[in-house]
Amino acid sequence: MERIDGQLYLSMVRGGAACLNARRQTINDLNVFPIPDGDTGDNMYMTIESGCRVAPGPLGETAAAVSKGMLTGARGNSGVILSRIFAGIAQVLSGVEEADLQTLKKAMACGVESSYKAVATPVEGTILTVFREAVAAAEDSPDIDNYFDRLLSAMEVSLQHTPELLDVLKQAGVVDSGGAGLLQIVEGMRAVLHGDTPALPVETADTAHPTVDLDAFTEDSVLEFGYCTEFLLRLQRSKVDLEHFDESLLSDWLAAHGESLVFFRDGSIIKVHVHTPTPGDILNHCQQFGEFLTLKIENMTLQHHENHMDERFHVGRKALGIVAVAAGKPLQDAFREMGADEVIEGGQTMNPPVQAFLEAFDRIGADSILVLPDNGNILLTARQAAALYDKARIEVLTTRNLGEGYFALASIDRSQPIEDIAETMAEALQGTVTGMISQAIRDSQAGHAGDYLGFSDKDILCASADRQQALLDLAGKLDMGSYDIALLLTGADVTPEDARSATEALTRQYTCTEITQITGGQPVYDFILLLC
Repeated sequence: MERIDGQLYLSMVRGGAACLNARRQTINDLNVFPIPDGDTGDNMYMTIESGCRVAPGPLGETAAAVSKGMLTGARGNSGVILSRIFAGIAQVLSGVEEADLQTLKKAMACGVESSYKAVATPVEGTILTVFREAVAAAEDSPDIDNYFDRLLSAMEVSLQHTPELLDVLKQAGVVDSGGAGLLQIVEGMRAVLHGDTPALPVETADTAHPTVDLDAFTEDSVLEFGYCTEFLLRLQRSKVDLEHFDESLLSDWLAAHGESLVFFRDGSIIKVHVHTPTPGDILNHCQQFGEFLTLKIENMTLQHHENHMDERFHVGRKALGIVAVAAGKPLQDAFREMGADEVIEGGQTMNPPVQAFLEAFDRIGADSILVLPDNGNILLTARQAAALYDKARIEVLTTRNLGEGYFALASIDRSQPIEDIAETMAEALQGTVTGMISQAIRDSQAGHAGDYLGFSDKDILCASADRQQALLDLAGKLDMGSYDIALLLTGADVTPEDARSATEALTRQYTCTEITQITGGQPVYDFILLLC
């Protein structure tokens, strides 16, 4: 094998997704914590599968399409890092019809660099290390076939070494789950390169049209809100002088004939989003300069009806919107009642993708948006969505669990500018501590399978066969008596009687602390105890 073209590259990515899919539960089970929080395999698979929903073309275009799909479909920290690996690869392959060995090596090296930039503080002994060491080890390969052979072999060695770099892996007796997932992807890519068929087919995109409420716009309706019009326009040399084309003339015209304009140029492609009552005029004018690659026009009256946004298009964009992430319907409802404009379903073992945040931002339609990810593994996804979104200012609070998210939402003063809100909340959260109770799914140094573990951050503080006793022990370890306020969120498996009993037990023991119990309905965590 001397060169890789777009068709082969896409087949290799799909082969990697298929191989990972076949072993995703095994990857999930490589969690370092003895509670059901393993979702790395699911996150990585759903990320890479989102990049497989493209048509093959020249290598550079195919790699860019794969990267874009993975970027918006990325879930969890491992998924975001994986998407950045392929973004770096696509960067080098841009404009390339086919890649030889040297181009492939440069692309993989750029993938390493891009993945390290994805996290503020890179940690060795993770997927980052496994990929970096493997790419370095394969640098002297004489051909592409041998390159992937060496890459896979070096990954296996590096993966087995990860427990020596991270004590949490050594204590749990597992290798890094992200690195293990990446190894499966490379194994699937290598199998396709060698002519093998992936073990399982990759899911394809659902091409069915979304259901439209036809009764929302009848024969007697009046078009109030116009059409949301979006397209990619490829400038054509037969219509314009491409090298000297001044796109500001087009953007100025669009701004004068529409609202909510988003306009940018990338080479010969122009991206447009505009609200207009006459999309035909917009399209006819723009077609003077090129031809459409994609085109979407939606009646915003239907969007208005579907999303129940009664005031948005009448009074314009709101100043501040809030997006929160929560698992469990009672807690989601509570977040909405407290002022969250959008509540994305997600949490431990079910991380939402970047696209879910982008769609929520669009639905809110605010000038500034505050995001409460409420889970440490969702934080990176929220930040990537914020970086991609250009229609509003986005601030992501570092709320790492549902307790912190609830406290932050309850304390928000909407009259403040968003930067002041973010700063105030960050300072307030520094004075809080959160403890959680969850049942162990396997034996560990902390206790036996079936025991209830009490922990804060990633530190296991206590274990008990009795759930309520575990909560009381955790409260003692966290020195609950030194805090004025305590919030107790009860999970999906906690009955009202058990919730009342636990609250009463805490109240008897900590008479000077004001305790509030909320039915959260969250999975995984039977109790979340927030102290402030």
